[in-house]
Amino acid sequence: MPARERVHTVVDSPVGPLTLVAADGALVGLYLAEQRHRPAEESFGAPDPEPFDEVTAQLAEYFAGRRTEFDVPLAPAGTPFQRTVWQALLEIPYGQTVSYGRLAARLGRPSASRAVGLANGRNPIGIIVPCHRVVGSSGDLTGYGGGLERKKWLLTLERGGTGQLSLPGL
Repeated sequence: MPARERVHTVVDSPVGPLTLVAADGALVGLYLAEQRHRPAEESFGAPDPEPFDEVTAQLAEYFAGRRTEFDVPLAPAGTPFQRTVWQALLEIPYGQTVSYGRLAARLGRPSASRAVGLANGRNPIGIIVPCHRVVGSSGDLTGYGGGLERKKWLLTLERGGTGQLSLPGL
């Protein structure tokens, strides 16, 4: 299969700059600054803000507390298991959390919580595919490719709160 031509743009957000990547009219990446497992910049394609008007508007509504679900075409690239996990993340309601173990059980793989965690950590479309809504079995905030401070901030936003994000440079 030929490689799809990618384009990207960078938008500001309360959690720092977000790099949006699209191919063939679908969002294939949303990366936070300094995100773990962030692909090389060269893979993002040419800069082009035009294809991102709708996703940028929806992100602005989300950060303003006026959007609880996103409605943009998504095409994350990953293994079949990763895509299954990412699809399950989309079913976690806004403002709620689920443990890695419970998510694994929902997928019919109750002993796969570690594999679910690894797939969650490789989610290429952060925020919109809400990997920040997955927590440890005790409810503790564990692991987030964008950093635990950002995870806490996003969950606070979704629970109707506001907070200061104390990240270097923000």
